[in-house]
Amino acid sequence: MAKTSAEIERDFIQSLPAETGQNLEQWLKALKANPLDKRNEQIEWLKTERGWGHMNASLLVGIYHNHGRPVYGQASDLLENQFAKAEHLRPAFERLKAIVLERFPQAQLIPKKTYISFTQKREFLAVNVKSKELRLGLDLGDVAFSDNLQKAKLSGPMPRFTHMIVLGPEDTLHDRDWIWINQSHQRVHPG
Repeated sequence: MAKTSAEIERDFIQSLPAETGQNLEQWLKALKANPLDKRNEQIEWLKTERGWGHMNASLLVGIYHNHGRPVYGQASDLLENQFAKAEHLRPAFERLKAIVLERFPQAQLIPKKTYISFTQKREFLAVNVKSKELRLGLDLGDVAFSDNLQKAKLSGPMPRFTHMIVLGPEDTLHDRDWIWINQSHQRVHPG
């Protein structure tokens, strides 16, 4: 199974001394001392002046701009951050989570930085928590859009999530919604 963002970040931090001769704290001080303050400029500086690869440079700059704390840290923190400005949507999400994990017992919930993933071997449902609604991203290919099944407008998940169902705080999923969620699951887990 592929590493999670948190595992990649943790491995990166642990490997810094051996790979670069400096630990995280020393690299954060180096970034602070550098006059460049925009993310892209800092990433480019690490790549050109220090010989870093893009992914490692992006990881370090992300940590730097997160007040020196790992961005992906604890999964529970990532989940809490999703609801920081939308606590009223948590009950709707908890209902959704309980049913998804019951219907797909092999699935796991993986909080990401900008969305919440439901994954078995591959991601089949992505949830964006917006201020007034939950957006449930689905991989449905060329299924026709409708009033209830809209073109995806999601932040974070892969572009293969083509459709979305929008849930308000009091909304519940209907049978047709579960058919679409099941279709998305079957599409990424054929056979």
